Amino acid sequence: MESSAQNRYKASIDYLYGLQKYGIKFGLNSTERILERLGNPEKQLRCIHVGGTNGKGSTAATLSSILRHHGFKVGLYTSPHLVRFTERFRVDEREAAVDRILGVFERVRSVLDDGEPPTFFEMVTAMGFQYFLEEQVDWAVIEVGMGGRLDATNVIWPEVGIITNVSYDHQEFLGSSLASIAREKAGIIKEGVPLITGARQPVVKGILKATCFSQQAPVYCLGSHFRVRRNPDGSFQYHGIKQKWRSLELSLKGTHQVQNTALALAALEVLEGSGRLTLDTASLKEGLLQVHWPCRLEILQRDPLVILDGAHNPHGADSLRDALKSCFTYDKLHLVLGIMADKDTRGILRRLLPLAETAIFTQPRYARAEKPETLKRLARPYVQKHYVIQDPAAAIAEARALASPRDAICIAGSLYFAGEVKELFGEQTLSL
Repeated sequence: MESSAQNRYKASIDYLYGLQKYGIKFGLNSTERILERLGNPEKQLRCIHVGGTNGKGSTAATLSSILRHHGFKVGLYTSPHLVRFTERFRVDEREAAVDRILGVFERVRSVLDDGEPPTFFEMVTAMGFQYFLEEQVDWAVIEVGMGGRLDATNVIWPEVGIITNVSYDHQEFLGSSLASIAREKAGIIKEGVPLITGARQPVVKGILKATCFSQQAPVYCLGSHFRVRRNPDGSFQYHGIKQKWRSLELSLKGTHQVQNTALALAALEVLEGSGRLTLDTASLKEGLLQVHWPCRLEILQRDPLVILDGAHNPHGADSLRDALKSCFTYDKLHLVLGIMADKDTRGILRRLLPLAETAIFTQPRYARAEKPETLKRLARPYVQKHYVIQDPAAAIAEARALASPRDAICIAGSLYFAGEVKELFGEQTLSL
């Protein structure tokens, strides 16, 4: 990449991050006006919309992989990125090249009204739609950023929508009760557009079903309209809306990933029922084996085993705890935790610390990071050996020093922290 292009790209990233001063702005008007000036690229895409509290990215990545193995060209838009900004935009599993995203940025920047600057996410979402249109994708799998009703991605009219689950997160924006959060998530439901959901709480299911009824949108629920069951050999069965597959294997670890996969399969079944595609068992199985979604029970090294996970709320910590107990074999567990201060810190610690021999609390390089001294104080009821090491690299080094070759180290607490850890393990910050 030529230095002049590198400088332009750096300037574009600086501009985008400069938009963060406008904070989080709920509402669709600004995004709609940007897209209208671009010629409404989002209206020229066939989309699948994936919302929910946890599992959105894994479900979206699974959809992308299966569709790609059926011969479709697939765009995948997710957030946040871990190390590189370009991770947010993928076509056929390939991260967008810097020069392509630079061109898309300049195209979107050229239509902005300087008197009405967008937020970071509004701008980036418009870039995603423009990029996928230029790439002429067959399908665009779009992950909701936050909430749903007023999220910038909610300008699309998808072929099918998914709400993975609803639990407590981002209460300062979405409301303090499950009902209020569910209403925000339900905002992605469109008239006549089928919804797939894994939500289980009665109040949440009631809100989703009522919204679907008012929108005349079919709704398919995990546990009622389709089911999954683990086989003794580690594979799983899917009993779907019409299809049945008795021996499926998944590259992603964790029981929760089987449930996320079920949501993706149900969505594909709905698309097959409407004539949008024809599912092939061999292609589907290969797609499941090729799903890659970083920082979700990702193994960074062995001897000792080092596991990286982005669990950032109690629901995610539940899934991580269950996976640590059922998916891995080790003698002792050493935790390295960096958690954001606006999360349910107590809820995360209560779920993870009882598993650990030692816990090391550290401070990611983000302004929202909780002070590790606070984590240490909250940890006392759950684990005896707990330390504060401010620098993440030093904290990981200490965990390695404490661990025997048969032990495991789990690094967790935030996707932002996980991205920082990926850099420490050699992930490059620029894709050329």
